[in-house]
Amino acid sequence: MKLFYSSGACSLSPHIVAREAGIELSLQKVDLKTKTIAAEGDFFAINPKGYVPTLQLDDGEILTEGPTIVQYLADLKPEKGLAPPAGTMARYHLQEWLGFVNSELHKSYSPLFRPDTPAETRADRQAYLNKRYAVVEKHLAGRPYLMGDNFTVADAYLFTVTNWAAKVKLDLSPFPDLRAFQERVAARPAVKTAMQEEGLIK
Repeated sequence: MKLFYSSGACSLSPHIVAREAGIELSLQKVDLKTKTIAAEGDFFAINPKGYVPTLQLDDGEILTEGPTIVQYLADLKPEKGLAPPAGTMARYHLQEWLGFVNSELHKSYSPLFRPDTPAETRADRQAYLNKRYAVVEKHLAGRPYLMGDNFTVADAYLFTVTNWAAKVKLDLSPFPDLRAFQERVAARPAVKTAMQEEGLIK
């Protein structure tokens, strides 16, 4: 399988999940500005949406959208416990968290990365993120991970997105449980491996 990624982008989430599951991937780095792939040229030929993550299966099938890709990878190795079994209430709660991170956190960061975003919009998005992170903070109290004691694909996604806070100067000091979560996930061997492979840490 091939994972089309950009260093530190949301594609880090499925990269982490693959490393946690012990799934071998061929990493294909994408230049998101030019929409090109070093090894294969035009990224739009792979994914017409033009963004990462994109997973190409061995038979050529293409999967896009991070929450879908991480669940697919988790289901390839159910014994790893990265996602509860399909059809269970726990699985629906996992999807609930994936949806929350996707719509409430991930997309709220987008304007903060653009240099031409007006100051008023920037302040609004930062305030909104603080409100959403307050929900996460309350949930993480007394829990090592979003679903309890076990690390899941939702944690990989939350960790990846929250890593962007420093880049956009979002102060996470009001959220000690969230910061402890970030440190806990960062210390996982599979997470370290994925981040090293993307050049994010040494």
